[in-house]
Amino acid sequence: MAKAIIIYETRSGNTEMMAKAIETGLKESGVEVGLKKGARANADDLKDVDAIVLGSPTYVRSLIAAMKTLLFEMDKVDLKGKVGAAFGSYGWSGESIAILTETMKNLAGMNVIEPGLRINRRPTEKGLEECREFGKKIAERIK
Repeated sequence: MAKAIIIYETRSGNTEMMAKAIETGLKESGVEVGLKKGARANADDLKDVDAIVLGSPTYVRSLIAAMKTLLFEMDKVDLKGKVGAAFGSYGWSGESIAILTETMKNLAGMNVIEPGLRINRRPTEKGLEECREFGKKIAERIK
């Protein structure tokens, strides 16, 4: 069975809502999924999965601190060729998704789904459906 891990951080719960909806889309597609907060994640979490899905809100035009730390952890594992995807909520600018995407693609050598999923502020039901569909898109890539 295909495996994915979703690692995310959230400040106000918006990115967490997105993570859970993406998890639903992956599970509905028959993928085994782990869901973990970025502050608790480490390199071992990345080893035995087919896809790594990273989520971070944009905070002061950057990633939230725990996700920055995770990017250093990622450097400890060979991720070349694994599927990657990025998502997050934002208030004004939304740079975190591009930072995660570029890091997975250029530094880790991952097969990244582009564009990543950006949702302005709190996801509506329509936004949560976009997240579920994003999860299904990731599942298609790893099956």
